[in-house]
Amino acid sequence: MKLRALLKIAQEKLVASDLPESYAKLMANELLLREGRNLYLEMENEADETFIGLYHEKIDRLCTQEPFGYVLGTQYFYGRDFIVDERVLIPRPETEELVANLLADFDERYADRESFILADIGTGSGCLAISLKLEEPRLQVYAGDISPLAIEVAKENAEKLGADIEFFCGDLLEPLKEKNIRLDVLVCNPPYIPQDELLEESVKGFEPHVALFGGEDGLLFYKRIFEDADKIVNPGGMLGFEIGWNQGEILTRLAKEALPDDEVVIRQDMHGKDRMLMIYRNAK
Repeated sequence: MKLRALLKIAQEKLVASDLPESYAKLMANELLLREGRNLYLEMENEADETFIGLYHEKIDRLCTQEPFGYVLGTQYFYGRDFIVDERVLIPRPETEELVANLLADFDERYADRESFILADIGTGSGCLAISLKLEEPRLQVYAGDISPLAIEVAKENAEKLGADIEFFCGDLLEPLKEKNIRLDVLVCNPPYIPQDELLEESVKGFEPHVALFGGEDGLLFYKRIFEDADKIVNPGGMLGFEIGWNQGEILTRLAKEALPDDEVVIRQDMHGKDRMLMIYRNAK
C-alpha cells in the first residue's frame, strides 16, 4: 500500500472519531523522521509492513481519544523532545512562556552571580527544571514531585538530555525544609484546575489527576507554598508560577497577604490571558 493511501484511511478513521484529519500526517511525519525519512518524499512509495502495523496502532490509539503526546511517546518543549506517558502531565505551550519569562528575569536579577539555586516543585516530566538548567548553566537545580512514577520519567528525560539535576520525591516543600535547603528561585506549575471543572475526555480520561486538580477552588497548592515561601526562598529571591487564566486576581491577593513585603506581578500569555504569577522577595 502506498503511503498516500495509508494516510487517507487514517484520515477517515480520525474524522469518524471527531479528531482532526491533520493528525494523520503529523503522526506519519513523526514516525518517518525517527527513521531519517521525509513524509513528502515518501508519499508515492510503498509503505513496508512494519511501518503500516505501527502506524495503524498509533492511529487506533488516537481514535480512543488518547492524547497525541502519549501515543507518540514524546512532546516537544522549548526546543527539545521530552519523554511523556501516562505517568506525567503532557507539557503545554503556555509553560514554555513561563520558561522564557524566568530566563529574562535571571538575566536582569542575577547577571553578576556565578551560580544560584532553583527548585522546581511538582516537576512531572521535568520539562521546566531541565529546560531552565540547560538554558542557564549557572543554576544548581533541585526538582521534586509527590509521585515516584513522575520522578522516574523526569530522571529519564534529564539523562537523555544531559541535565545535571538533583531529584527528590515528596510533598511540595517538605523535603527541602527537612534538608534545610534555601533557594534563590522557586518555580512551580502546580495542579490548578478546580475539582469539579469539566475537562475534555482526552485530558480527564488519560492524564494523571494528581497533576491536574488543585482542590475545590484550584488554589490549594499555591496557598501551601505561599505559607512556606519565607522559610525556603532567600531575601532577594523570586518565585514563578503558572496559573489559570481566571486566577490572577485572587492569587495576587493571597500572595500579598502571605508575603506583604514582596512584589507580586501577574504576566499574560501570548493570548493576553493571565498565565504567570511572579513574586519578588523583599522587593518593597
